[in-house]
Amino acid sequence: MSLTRRSLIAAGGAVGAATAVGAAGAPAAASGRTGGSGRVRTGFDRLAADGYRLLAGDRVGIVTNPTGVTQDVRHVVDVMHGDEHVDLTAVFGPEHGFRGTAQAGGSEGRYDDPATGLPVYDTYQASGQRLEGIFTESGVDTVVFDIQDAGARFYTYIWTLYDCMEAAALAGKRFVVLDRPNPVTGRAALGPVLHPQFATFVGRRPIAQAHGMTVTELALLFNGEFLDRPVELDIVRMSGWRRADFFDDTGLPWVPPSPNMPTPETALVYSGTCLFEGTNLSEGRGTTRPFELLGAEGIDHAWAEAANAEELRGVRFREAYFAPTFNKFQGRTVGGVQLHVHDRESFDPVRTGIALLVTAKRSWSGFAWREDNWIDKLTGSTSVRTLIDAGADTDEVAGAWQADLAAFRTTRERYLQYR
Repeated sequence: MSLTRRSLIAAGGAVGAATAVGAAGAPAAASGRTGGSGRVRTGFDRLAADGYRLLAGDRVGIVTNPTGVTQDVRHVVDVMHGDEHVDLTAVFGPEHGFRGTAQAGGSEGRYDDPATGLPVYDTYQASGQRLEGIFTESGVDTVVFDIQDAGARFYTYIWTLYDCMEAAALAGKRFVVLDRPNPVTGRAALGPVLHPQFATFVGRRPIAQAHGMTVTELALLFNGEFLDRPVELDIVRMSGWRRADFFDDTGLPWVPPSPNMPTPETALVYSGTCLFEGTNLSEGRGTTRPFELLGAEGIDHAWAEAANAEELRGVRFREAYFAPTFNKFQGRTVGGVQLHVHDRESFDPVRTGIALLVTAKRSWSGFAWREDNWIDKLTGSTSVRTLIDAGADTDEVAGAWQADLAAFRTTRERYLQYR
């Protein structure tokens, strides 16, 4: 049911060969849609169905948040706490917290969970020796990770995964990753690759902006390529998931993984439009359509017209006006665009985000980057910002990252678990 680093070594280090033999479940078929049939079973569902044999005899801690749910939307912590076959002794909360009460850039701190009595430790902004100390203090033998990702490099849960793997290795703990779908498919990696000098919590290591991987695939990639001290790693794959699946193809319940990721449609555009966090425009926080609505005071119909003139595949843009209830332009009416994705199969979110930056700068004289050059942290280099400032068009900006992206795609291929 699991794939361990030891099994990779025993297989001669050939990841592709090892996964074909040792990973849970057979490679999935390539086509077809079932639309809400519930055919996908998550890593947790398979672990529980097997009586938690992978965790037998261990004191277990789990890194999770509100997305850690079963098919019938029970939280995995509640399920594990009530099952005598597993000894769950601690919970570790990421950004936004274990129960999801904190906004972006916040967490819930250290407390005892009222529902289970379990100690909840705060991992947000903890890494290295500090996080090692948290794992040691908790007294667990094995750290389990079960969080729904959104598919973008700057969505911080994958770096919580990375930091926890690194700290677990330092603390001598085993690490188990339970898989969940990439909600925007795992078909391809898209966009610029992070340059190491721009590493932050929105991008620790050089992966593509839209990585096209699941969390178990990322864990294998991190262990095989980036961790100086690889952790003892087990993964539990999904069954029934196909790389071309969008989230609504899986039959799984959607739980917002963070307050501004309310729907799978948000995740579909997020890896492109989150770039507007690096500008003086609103990225739609404080509206019912975050990352689908973009705008600022002084923008009018000209931006939507310029964006539609780009003739981007799979998406159209509507002139829109909105008043955010918090964050940028709180309580003020702004103008901008709303994205309407009409063909998600052909839609490229990263190229769309770049085209929107290019056209916003050309059509609105008030356009500006954030003073801290946050855009460079999000895109992973200075290239996007400097090219757009120099008047480059969408093709020229996208062309600048193609060599890095090709190299990442080659590396990524070695760690894919679903074909």
